[in-house]
Amino acid sequence: MSLFLVFVAIVLVGVAVLLGTGLVPKVFRRGRTGGAGAAFEDGFDEPVASLPPVLLPEQAGAADIDHLRFAVGLRGYRMDQVDQVLDDLRDQIIAKDQKIQALGEELERLRPPTEQPS
Repeated sequence: MSLFLVFVAIVLVGVAVLLGTGLVPKVFRRGRTGGAGAAFEDGFDEPVASLPPVLLPEQAGAADIDHLRFAVGLRGYRMDQVDQVLDDLRDQIIAKDQKIQALGEELERLRPPTEQPS
């Protein structure tokens, strides 16, 4: 019987500590404000907004994609997937640039020379 009373006392002290420190909403994840439609608060801080954005130039080339670097953050994207997508994008841009250059050269070759007056 005394072991049971010790257990009950420990549980009551724990509940009192949770209520006294305001940890109940965080422990049971009920700290929503704004009703049932509010966003789920997972306890993580908002991302740091002071980091500069990752931007590409207006006319991005394959080298620009190779030089892209993203900040590593908790719960961020998987780096290997981002790297794979960027590699695929770089390869597609290289292929398109080569195709545009080849078509431009073919157009110049097929275009009749313009006669210049003397």
